[in-house]
Order: sequence, then structure tokens, then C-alpha cells
Amino acid sequence: MTRVTQLGLAAELAARVEKFGPITIGLAGAGQMGTDIVVEVALMPGVRIGAISEVRTQAARDAALLAGHAADDIVNASSSSDIDRAIEANKLAITDDLNALCAAGRIDVVIDATGNPNIGTLFALEAMKNGKHVVMLNVEADITVGRFLKEEARKAGVVYTGAAGDEPACTLEIVSFAQSLGFEIVAAGKGKNNPLKFDAVPAEYEQEARERNMNARMLVEFVDGTKTMVEMVAVANATGLVPDVPGMHGPKATREELAQVLCTKEDGGILSRSGVVDYSIGKGVAPGVFCIVKPKHPRVLERMIDLKVGPGPCFSIVRPYHLTSLETPLSAARAVAFGKPDMQPLDHPVAECVSVAKRDLQPGETLGKIGETDYRGFAMTWNEARSEKALPLGLSERAKVVKPIKAGERLTYDNCQPDESFIVTQIRRRLDEADARFVSAA
Repeated sequence: MTRVTQLGLAAELAARVEKFGPITIGLAGAGQMGTDIVVEVALMPGVRIGAISEVRTQAARDAALLAGHAADDIVNASSSSDIDRAIEANKLAITDDLNALCAAGRIDVVIDATGNPNIGTLFALEAMKNGKHVVMLNVEADITVGRFLKEEARKAGVVYTGAAGDEPACTLEIVSFAQSLGFEIVAAGKGKNNPLKFDAVPAEYEQEARERNMNARMLVEFVDGTKTMVEMVAVANATGLVPDVPGMHGPKATREELAQVLCTKEDGGILSRSGVVDYSIGKGVAPGVFCIVKPKHPRVLERMIDLKVGPGPCFSIVRPYHLTSLETPLSAARAVAFGKPDMQPLDHPVAECVSVAKRDLQPGETLGKIGETDYRGFAMTWNEARSEKALPLGLSERAKVVKPIKAGERLTYDNCQPDESFIVTQIRRRLDEADARFVSAA
């Protein structure tokens, strides 16, 4: 086999090992995403998994075995000192204690792969308190209180970042590229990866979930459109792009048609304005992400047409893949090695992911989790959501219904009461109060 010289980040990580040893990652969650991360890290230069926190400790052990770790090198740990001793002995620690993982001195950076807004918030805050960089693969937590977590990271002198490989960070890559070339950003978004069914429930997807080695609830979060809404709100709140209409357009535009559909009406498309987030269910777009750009000079327009990028006047720049959790360790590596985030929310949001009832909800009901039978995500501008008192998706779990809600109606602070025992609810309330003061002052 021909030996290929290591380049770029691979070379930098390999060189870093000589001086400092490998970057040591602490991982929360050993589900589908977490297992991918454990396997991928075992194949990468300059990084290692030091510990996995998972309530189902056998799932964490199975992930480590799948990654090629010897059974004798996988040890149980009940404290931070146990974790440190395991890492010092070049072993991988498994614990069911998130706090122990965060407090372990040998861990450089943590990755949250739990997908739960409240748990993710608690984990991130505990990690920062212990001087750990945080990679948030938990977009649901990020869109709810990410700007607070970013500020807490700044105070702690650590990095808070979204995860490479997830659609939001991948979209930001090409938006940044387009901005560096001086293009107008007309739209940015993703292709929807699963057939869209707004009223999907887990019972309908148990078999498919088993075949794909997924949790049925997680699969439904993708199918019912929630994940797409969450991800596009994350892009919006990291860029300033906004949903053009509530719920976005979601046209059936193919990869070849994107730039002629997701452009302004003035240019022959469906958008009422430039500078939006959206998604497509058309053929050939998923599993990729895209940025629709418009040249600002006729010479550039001429060259783009000549290079067969498209007919103009707008063009699509497409990253035709995203590797989800397989790319996530790159964010961990960059946070430690360079102190740089791949994605962070703005100080003030421009979009919100709220909740819409999947079925009729009655007073007295306690709502379930994202991806179950009660509600789905729905993207709006921040101003629209605020004016409607719409309930953020990240606060919907365990909320109490206090007024009847028809299927298709939005959950609001008037018809639902979020669970005040959740830290994510408490933080979000403080953010909303600060926003109210900010708006009043403006």
C-alpha cells in the first residue's frame, strides 16, 4: 500500500502527540451517535476516548469493544479519580456518573451525544465548571440556551462549539466559503434525509428503527420534520439568516433546481426576501447541505455560468454529504488544539423552534419527549414566536397542558406550563427576561 503523507489537521494532530500526548475526549451517551464517535476516534491520529458516561453501561462497553478496545482495557469507574487512573493506565473508563466524567482531570474535552435539552445543559455547565471544552452534538439544547452556554464557556476560558458533521456546522462551512468570496447569501439549508410525515409516531417506525440500529423515538424526530426545524434554527441563530415563512417552504426542488427555486421572487423563485434558511425534499439534495449565492458583479456571473455551476442569476454551492458523528471528533480536536469553535450561536437569536401539537391535547396532560406522540418542532422567526408566546421545543418535555390544544395548533406559554424543575427551563426564563429588557431598551 502506498504511504500517503499526512496533511492539514491530521499532520497537526500527529505532531501534537509528540509534545503533549493525545487529546483525551470524554463522551456522554453511547447510543447510535456515541457509538459512531467511539469507533471513529479509535481510527484517528492524535485523539482518544478516555471515558464514556452512559446509564446503560453495557451499551458503552459494547461500543468500546466494537471500536477494537480489548476487554481488559475497558474498566468501570465510579469516581473522577477512578477515571483518571484508568486513563493514566491507557485504559478506557466507563461510568454512569456524568459529574465524575466532567471532574476527571485527564479529560481535555467533552462531547454531549445525549440529545436531551435538560441533560445536555446540565452536562455542559458541569464540564465548563471543571475547565473542559464542550462539543454540543445536542442541537436541541443549543437552540434553547446555547447563547447562555457560550457565555459561560467564555467566562470559564473554554470553548463551546457545535459539532462538525452535523448539518448546521456543515452548512456554516459553505456559508463561510461563500462569504469569503463576496457572494450575496440568498439561502442556506439542507436536504431532508427521511420522507416527511408530520404526524409520525414511534409505534409506526419500530421495525425500521431496529433495522437501522436506531431508537424509534429518535427516528421519528427526523421523520416528523422536527430535526430539520431544529437544525435550520441553529443555522439561523449562528448566521442571522431567518425562516422566510413559519415552518419554512421545504420545496420539492432537486439539487439541479435549488438555485432557481430557493431564490427571491424577483429572480424567479419562491422567497419573499434574500437571507433565509430553508430545506428541500427534492431528489439529490439529501444527505447534503447547500448555500444559494448570487454574484455581485457581471464578470463573476459570467464566469459561474461558463464554469457550468448553473444558469444563474443565483447558484447553489452544495456539500453533498455530512458525516454526522464521524466528523464530530474534529470539533473536539480543534477546540483543544487551537481554542476555536466550529459553530456558536449569536448573542441574540433571530429564530426559534417552537412546538406544534401532533394530536388533540387536553388539560392535565404531561407532555412526553421530542419525537414521541404529542408535538413536533416548527421553525419561526424569533419575533414571531415571541409575539405568539410560543413555547420553545426545548421546554416542551414534561410541560403541563392547561388549556385544550387542537392538533396542528402551536403550544404556548398560555396553554402549557413548562417544567420549572428543569435547569434548561430556569436558564431560558432568565434569557427571555433579559431579552424583554433588551427589546424595551431598543
